[in-house]
Amino acid sequence: MRDPTKVLIRPLVTEKALNYIEKYNTLVFIVDINSTKNDIRNAVERLFNVKVDEVRTTITPKGEKKAYIRLSKEAKASEVATKLGVL
Repeated sequence: MRDPTKVLIRPLVTEKALNYIEKYNTLVFIVDINSTKNDIRNAVERLFNVKVDEVRTTITPKGEKKAYIRLSKEAKASEVATKLGVL
């Protein structure tokens, strides 16, 4: 089990990322390039005490790994984003 604070590098704060929070209940993070989807799921669930439905990842042109983390219906991405200071 990887240290959750090492998996999640920083939340992404762009217009698109904020749109994902509102429309799709999805958080967007830059994550460690070597982390798996399970690492990301476990890190978010442990750090923010929420249930994760789905994790999708992509590698950006800069070579960073971006994760789209959709939370379950019971959890609100906007509440987690507020705790992080994103909203």
